[in-house]
Amino acid sequence: MLTSGMATLSERLPENTPGRYYVDASCIDCDQCRALSPQIFARDDGKGVSYVVRQPATSEEVAQVEDILSTCATSSIGNDGA
Repeated sequence: MLTSGMATLSERLPENTPGRYYVDASCIDCDQCRALSPQIFARDDGKGVSYVVRQPATSEEVAQVEDILSTCATSSIGNDGA
């Protein structure tokens, strides 16, 4: 379930790999998520946005992505709960 202050599923970028975590179109390319978790987030150089290149596979990676999600300055990272 989506809550306010979180990314919008309908604005999910098509570059995201399928799965519960995603980046939406409000991304401003600040590099925070990529710097903190380069194994999960990548940059689309043409669009100047981040996206989820690989869904987290371990509980540690899920916790890391949840921490990044909660500190995203533009609330561009979402968790669709699937």
